[in-house]
Amino acid sequence: MAESKAPRATTNRSTTPGSDTFKDYISSNWAERPGDLPEPREQSPFAAARRAALSALHPGKRLVIPAGRAKVRSNDCDYPFRAHSAFSHLTGWGSDTVPGSVLVLEPVDDGHEATLYFRASAGRDSDEFYANPEIGEFWIGPRPSLVQVGADLGLTARDLGELDAVVSTVDGDTLLLREADPELTRRIDDVDSARLADSPARASAEADRASDTASSDDLARDLGELRLVKDAYEIAQMREAVQVTGRGFTDVVADFDEILAHPRGERLVEGTFNRRARADGNTVGYDTIAASGDHACVLHWTRNDGVVRDGDLILIDAGIELDSLYTADITRTLPVSGRFTDVQRLVYEAVLEAADAAFAIVRPGIRFREIHAEAMRVIAERTAEWGFLPVSAAESLEPDHQYHRRYMVHGTSHHLGIDVHDCAAARRDLYLDGVLEPGMVFTIEPGLYFQPDDLTVPEEFRGIGVRIEDDIVVTADGAENLSVGIPRTVADVEAWVARG
Repeated sequence: MAESKAPRATTNRSTTPGSDTFKDYISSNWAERPGDLPEPREQSPFAAARRAALSALHPGKRLVIPAGRAKVRSNDCDYPFRAHSAFSHLTGWGSDTVPGSVLVLEPVDDGHEATLYFRASAGRDSDEFYANPEIGEFWIGPRPSLVQVGADLGLTARDLGELDAVVSTVDGDTLLLREADPELTRRIDDVDSARLADSPARASAEADRASDTASSDDLARDLGELRLVKDAYEIAQMREAVQVTGRGFTDVVADFDEILAHPRGERLVEGTFNRRARADGNTVGYDTIAASGDHACVLHWTRNDGVVRDGDLILIDAGIELDSLYTADITRTLPVSGRFTDVQRLVYEAVLEAADAAFAIVRPGIRFREIHAEAMRVIAERTAEWGFLPVSAAESLEPDHQYHRRYMVHGTSHHLGIDVHDCAAARRDLYLDGVLEPGMVFTIEPGLYFQPDDLTVPEEFRGIGVRIEDDIVVTADGAENLSVGIPRTVADVEAWVARG
């Protein structure tokens, strides 16, 4: 079975002994491993409910959702593996997912039967455990057994080699999450192409192939839309992610003296935050933005190689991803000296006003895009008040003008969860034009960015960038700011930095 072997392994420079004497010796005298089975993890019943919801959307279709494979970083070293979000959402397997795993939902009379295929631990009678640097446990640690994973996730688990039988029988009723595992997608496409080549009605078969691809696109869309409303487990994970992210910000503030003294202080900000992410979570949810001075005017500044100077503002956009893969996404803009200048405070309070105004309207029944519109109303009013716009705020807010957007070109909100930009494949009428429901989680993150060479603003504003970003959950009668405990008002931020 092709899938029972590792897709790659080092052979041209191996010095692993190959004698029968060595093989006999290394395969013997090992203690028995504990046979206790774990209790199903907390998210197991929630994952089962998500699978049931997906099943109802695609009756009679076989659904194939891969976790993906490890990606080579430098020769035989891999990037840290992260399972595809849809796979983790449907299985409850997070940071401990075995690369190459595949979830298959087979249609049955009353819905679907779920089976998880993965490369289980090899026995000590094989040479995999010591000789294969990609998957051997001497190299990367032991993998769980089939029965352990089955008990842990509440799923039927089978060896990955058995997936060959599934692949060999794909047909027009098989829908695949195509983006997750390009190699598996190629294998399935090859089988499907052979099936169509043997079809007597070739033209009709090709049309069916195009329809199958479109249906797989629908699967990817549905997998995103399933996450628009979070269940109780997901909301609890978001709370925890926000909590540990707040600790990461506090760590950075405490290190300001060292950060100021280093020629690449932004890197120290990134490193301090990442230390907390690895200690209290899985990793960072996305590349940390540590943007001091006019770097804060670069929306996705992730080089983080600049100096942090006394008197600057530093914009830190960061989030910690938990082992469940749920992540926070928080931005705070801090005065490095501990005090905002008058102009910095003016800009900061305008952004805070926009954030608070947007939050104030959040409740079930409004449309998602109204949040952005409310934040933009404040941004337009303040920039007009300061004389930066060639027209009034009301005129600038008209769709064919939008002068104020020069100073904030990004959107105000995006859904958040197991992806930092969650539900990205959802249809516009359910996302941007969607109606808010309890359980939706998203950011509110207005900002003002005055580029250092922008001649439309006075010199004292140039090079100031401010963003305030919070994580919001919609409740039955309004909303809750999950990150409100991370200092955000001028007085609280100044006191925070002073304590640090």
